[in-house]
Amino acid sequence: MKLTVFGATGGIGREIVHQALASGHEVTAVVRDPARLAVTGERLVVHTADLTDPEALRPAVVGRDAVLSGLGARGRANAGVAARLTRSVLAAMEAERVRRLVVVSAAPLGPVAEGDGLLDKAALAVINSILKDVYADLRVMESALAASATDWTSVRPPKLTDKPFTGRYRTVVGGNPPRGRTLARADVAHAMLAMIDAPATVGQGVGVAY
Repeated sequence: MKLTVFGATGGIGREIVHQALASGHEVTAVVRDPARLAVTGERLVVHTADLTDPEALRPAVVGRDAVLSGLGARGRANAGVAARLTRSVLAAMEAERVRRLVVVSAAPLGPVAEGDGLLDKAALAVINSILKDVYADLRVMESALAASATDWTSVRPPKLTDKPFTGRYRTVVGGNPPRGRTLARADVAHAMLAMIDAPATVGQGVGVAY
């Protein structure tokens, strides 16, 4: 497939690019600073652009089979980034009539999983309080997805780690896996790529966790 990856210099985005190339896909990585992209490959095209300008993004998405986005805030200081930049991606995709979009969000945007104990619920409440601005940004982003003309999927992992890829994770369409506390960025990337061809995930938030 021909794929475009936004947020390609971030932890999840780099994994998406690496795994997509390893699987034989053609990848366009959209970046602001090419020097920060450590991944290389003969099927990789690096597109440098201002991510706030939809017109600058159109050449990167035209003719693509799917777009994947690892865009998001690295912390409270960057809250607002996910919604603002995703709107630019959506505008570029709609202008070029590209439909499939898979983005990364976060588990707290989904419902509390059945089977979660008091400890899990208490931890979730603390995280929601600490990162309330980040999650508010992601909610605005998901509202923009729902209002768009794209066939979108929002992938919602819990706490992220840099542990190695396992391929052994659980997914719940429209919910969260019970007691799903962590997931490696490499496994998030794998799940996002796997969902490109998963019709049941279109228009849905999907919880992913170990």
